[in-house]
Amino acid sequence: MSATETIKRLGGIARGTQLQDLGFARRTLSRLVGRGEILRIRDGVFAVAPINSDVHAATAHGGALTCASVLRMLNIWVLDVPEVPHVWLGADNHRHPHDGCVCVSHFYRGRPPLGRVDLETALLHFRRCAGDEAFFAAFESAWKLRLLSKAARSRIRAALPASVRWLIDIARADADSGLESLLRLRLHILGITLRCQVVIRDVGKVDFVVGGRLILEADGKENHASETKRHKDRVRDAAASALGYETLRFDYAQIVHDWTTVQKAIVAALRRVREYA
Repeated sequence: MSATETIKRLGGIARGTQLQDLGFARRTLSRLVGRGEILRIRDGVFAVAPINSDVHAATAHGGALTCASVLRMLNIWVLDVPEVPHVWLGADNHRHPHDGCVCVSHFYRGRPPLGRVDLETALLHFRRCAGDEAFFAAFESAWKLRLLSKAARSRIRAALPASVRWLIDIARADADSGLESLLRLRLHILGITLRCQVVIRDVGKVDFVVGGRLILEADGKENHASETKRHKDRVRDAAASALGYETLRFDYAQIVHDWTTVQKAIVAALRRVREYA
């Protein structure tokens, strides 16, 4: 095989030492770089185009793409969408200067692979970078997308500090959005138990029911932007009211940036439905 085909077989990125072990001399690699057939991302590391821009930046930086950057590549919900690449350098590596560098460096233990890390590693790095809530929402999103097997979930749990393993224990595979995950986690901490993804006659499936008669809905950005969806929500809310339910709806900005008000509203509504039960 040619060097180009070999690099493709190796995942699109390869170390020069690995290619040399396979019989490709340095002079040959330099000639192919000069002809534009392969890319030299940094000294000793070669790639074949096309290559993801964030993976390219992470490799040039001296490490592997990780954390929220990998999660977004896999369409996993993250609380704050990364605008710059997150790069795992290992504990002792140094940043490599490269043009236009805006990378976020993670000096976590271990040896980074070439390219990007696996999903399990990305989730564990994401927790250290973004915190427990963000990790929980991303974990449930990955599970919902069927990207985490039972064995993978067990490995992630074992790798977490003992004090936060309960996050895995309460996680579910049916959360439709990260907002639902955040809302359920925060109410769980308050000792409020929710029934999730409940189907109600003449209403349809709702996000949560608490206290028997209180419906909670977490509306993502797409619901806020669509007049058609807002109309359907009003129709559903009216149908629920006719059956004796009270509905509270919260959007992204409320749940993420104004949780105190959301919590007060839920606690007060829950008190009302219990008083009139």
